[in-house]
Order: sequence, then structure tokens, then C-alpha cells
Amino acid sequence: MKVFVAGATGAIGTQLVPQLAAAGHDVIGMTRSAAKTDMLRALGARPVVADALDPDAIARAVAETEPEVIVHQLTALKGELNLRDLRHPDRVAAMTNRLRTEGTDHLLAAGRAVGIRRFVAQSIVAIGTYARTGGAVKTEDDPPDLDLPAGWRSGADAIRYLEDAVTGIDWAEGLVLRYGGFYGPGTGITADPEALLTKSIRKRRLPIIGDGGGIWSHVHIEDAASATVAAVDNGRPGIYNVVDDEPAPVREWLPFLAEQLGASKPRRVPRLVARLLAGEAAVMVMTEVRGASNAKAKRELGWQPRWSTWRIGFAKGLGE
Repeated sequence: MKVFVAGATGAIGTQLVPQLAAAGHDVIGMTRSAAKTDMLRALGARPVVADALDPDAIARAVAETEPEVIVHQLTALKGELNLRDLRHPDRVAAMTNRLRTEGTDHLLAAGRAVGIRRFVAQSIVAIGTYARTGGAVKTEDDPPDLDLPAGWRSGADAIRYLEDAVTGIDWAEGLVLRYGGFYGPGTGITADPEALLTKSIRKRRLPIIGDGGGIWSHVHIEDAASATVAAVDNGRPGIYNVVDDEPAPVREWLPFLAEQLGASKPRRVPRLVARLLAGEAAVMVMTEVRGASNAKAKRELGWQPRWSTWRIGFAKGLGE
């Protein structure tokens, strides 16, 4: 099929485009930067240049290429991460929030105008995705967390806006992929010492807070891309968790990752101290969040992660 990838030069886009091409799809890769068109050609896509926040530019790009499927991978998250960033996530994620709201609207409108049959969009398993009550591992049917610190509400609202907009369309099949925390080439966790989370861990800026009981779900970037390829062809409309087989508490995966990176053991910080230094959200992320089950994605998308657990992926799959 003809597949239009918005965000084709991002961390997942650069993994996704070659996988789509290898699967026999005709891939159109959208970028905002004309300087990245040669890279897209090398990855196997026909490049188009458009600003995702310009509705006319998006409409033209989609009308000229006439795709059957649109894949929405637009984000704008950059920079080094430390816990103090969690005090003001609304500032860090402001542009990404616009891409998840305005950008989603523009892509949906353009897709409807040309009669696409399927729309696949990126979401995430993160703070706010699942309520911090009940079991440690959640399914797509479990309710969201609506009791969030003020600075996190705009981001959670943007994600819910995207999910509702995509799964609510009745003129095409809308699928939302809730990715776990990325690691591997081009992400924040790689063997490259300058990768944002790797750098934070090496500098001991990512401590274990309290009991480190927050459950995180990870996914290797290659597996996130392969699940997206599967969603282009398979699955009913709806939401899918795209994560590995082993959700795990921070107190288990963070020391293991630090060891694989050759870093010192993470510091341990009491909840009260962390709350004073970094705010309530930092404490929630490290002590209270819930993980996600990938059973639905395996069953309905026919997807199997190559890196079945972060233990294998952190040891052998970080790359650079």
C-alpha cells in the first residue's frame, strides 16, 4: 500500500520507514526540513516537505501523494532529562502537545479528503495513561489517571485528545499505539554517552525515589516500529499497548540499566526529599505509575517483540 509517514525523520520514523519499505509498501516520508530529504530517500521513502502545524501544507502534501494509510509519529521532545524537568512538563512538551492536537486534526482532515482507509497514531504509556490503583499491569480497557498534578494535565489532555480523535473516526479505521518507554538506536537510552537518559543515568541524575515501586513498560525502538508495520495491515480499530513482555519496577530495571551502561548505582532519595526537589510528579513516576500488558497487540496485530524483555534489550540491544 501507499503509506504516508508524518514524523518520518524522528527516532521511530527512521526505524519505521525501512521496515515499511522492506514489507513492500510505497512509503512517503514527511519532514519539516528540506535538509532531511536525502536521508529519507536513503531510508526508502519518497520525501515531502511540510509543516505539521500548517493545515494547507498538510492538505497539499497528502492530496499530491494520495496515500491509503497515514501513520502519525509527530513529536518534538528533545534535550537532556533530569527530575527537575518534571516540575514543568507543560513547558517541555508544549510543542508535542500541539502536534498531538492541531497536528492530528490536520492529518485527519487531509486523510479524509483523499479517502484513506486507515490512520495509525502514536500515543504512549506514561503518567496519566492508567489509574494508579489496582493491579500493577493494565490493559487497554483500564481507566486513565485523572488525578494529576497541574503541570501534567495539558500533556495528558493532549494524549486523550489524540486517542479520542483517532478512535472516534467513522470514515476510516483508526488505531492508536500506546508505546512504552523507548530504548535503542536514536532514543534517549543508547550506548551513546550523550543520549539524554543515558547521560542522566551516568551523571546520577535519575535516582530511585522511595521504594522505587513505579512500574514501567519498555519497548525497543525496532519493536515499536515492527508493531506499527503490523498495525498498517492488521487489527481492528482501537487502542493497543506496544510494550515488551516484562513490566518492571524502577528499583529493578534502573540499577540493571546503569550497570549495562558502566555507570555507578543510582542514588536513592526519600519521597519527601524528591517531592521538595522535583515535585509531586517525579515521585509519582518513580513510585506509583502502572505498567501495561501487550497481550492485545500480540493477539490482534499478530506482533511479537524481538526484544521480549528489557533485560535482554538493555544488555544486547542498546546500540548507538
